[in-house]
Amino acid sequence: MTEPLDRQALASLLQRPELLRLLKVFNDDAEETRIVGGAVRNALLGRPVTEVDCTTTMLPDAVTERAKRAGFKAVPTGIEHGTITVIVDGEPFEITTLREDVETDGRHAVVHFGRDFVRDAKRRDFTINALSLGLDGRLYDYTGGETDLAARRVRFIGEARIRIREDYLRIMRFFRFHAEYAQGDPDPEGLAASGAERQGLAILSKERIRHELLRLLVAKRAEETIRILADHGFLTGLLGGVAEFGRFERVTTDDRNSPAAIWRLAALAVHVEEDAERLRDDLRLSNDEHRKLAAYARLLSLLKAHALPLDAPAIRRLVADHEIEALGMALAATAGEPSPLVHDDAREALARYRSGNEPVPVFPLRGADLVEGGVPKGPKIGEMLARARQAWLEEGCRTDDVYARDLLRRVLEQA
Repeated sequence: MTEPLDRQALASLLQRPELLRLLKVFNDDAEETRIVGGAVRNALLGRPVTEVDCTTTMLPDAVTERAKRAGFKAVPTGIEHGTITVIVDGEPFEITTLREDVETDGRHAVVHFGRDFVRDAKRRDFTINALSLGLDGRLYDYTGGETDLAARRVRFIGEARIRIREDYLRIMRFFRFHAEYAQGDPDPEGLAASGAERQGLAILSKERIRHELLRLLVAKRAEETIRILADHGFLTGLLGGVAEFGRFERVTTDDRNSPAAIWRLAALAVHVEEDAERLRDDLRLSNDEHRKLAAYARLLSLLKAHALPLDAPAIRRLVADHEIEALGMALAATAGEPSPLVHDDAREALARYRSGNEPVPVFPLRGADLVEGGVPKGPKIGEMLARARQAWLEEGCRTDDVYARDLLRRVLEQA
């Protein structure tokens, strides 16, 4: 089954003023520059085009020289790959010289610059990524990408196993692009080749695996594709642990929250704090990403141990002591499970805090308050504040001045 492609959006792409200026400068009788890859693909699908990449017969130095003569800014952002970022009236465009692979090792490729659009297209990964668009509006398709795009199918160019052996990350990209652009089952040849070559994932950097996995988790068909990864033996190796499909699907289908990739990873792969530690190491997560996973794990443990149903006062205590986003994700992930039980007023209260309609309560005492009350500076200040904070949480997290003065009085009396 095929679906129509958006030719009007493709034509509109060429009417963008900055892009049109760029293409007119970089096309003449001697040289040719085309729009290539994702911009062409997304335009034909009627999807937003936020970045436009181009490919050219010109060498990088010539691109830089011509850009400067036209009054554009040229930045050598990927000069080793032949890429110059040309900025036209504040809008950046990557222009890459046509290339041919000379040598590949499963991670990187040694390339030579060329002038052949066909060879450049055939060195790419998928047919739907090899389309190019000329200044005259002509669509160039050397690999059958237009047919595959209409069929909503992700297919390797040429023999799938050869494409994968050139760069094993293409296994991850195959599943990620399937999740984002395809309908139905994965291409059989691509799926079989990915399974046969899966050992190649071990030679890739953890950062590259992380990048593709997180992008897959926010793709349109992430839930279905994650199941496919599990069914074909990929998922356990990627996560290093057991997947929680139910929680992942609950969080993913919660459109109101539009959870970021790291929260989807939490729902899928985090049960306890040790999982957050393992994922930090296995995927080279940033400190902030690890912090979020750990916060989610702590809240899971707390919520599962909560014997009483959660009401609005309980939510107030939780948001005062934990990250709101992590709490929202933990509650979304566990919705429908036997515990925790959550009252409607609790969900309404959480929504108010998340929207900012109700401020998150802030502990009203500081160390300086205790010093002013006569407590000597030192470790005892921290201990007293910790006890006072616990009392504050148990007493409903009040923030009014009357309560703050009374709490300070009690703390000082205990001192």
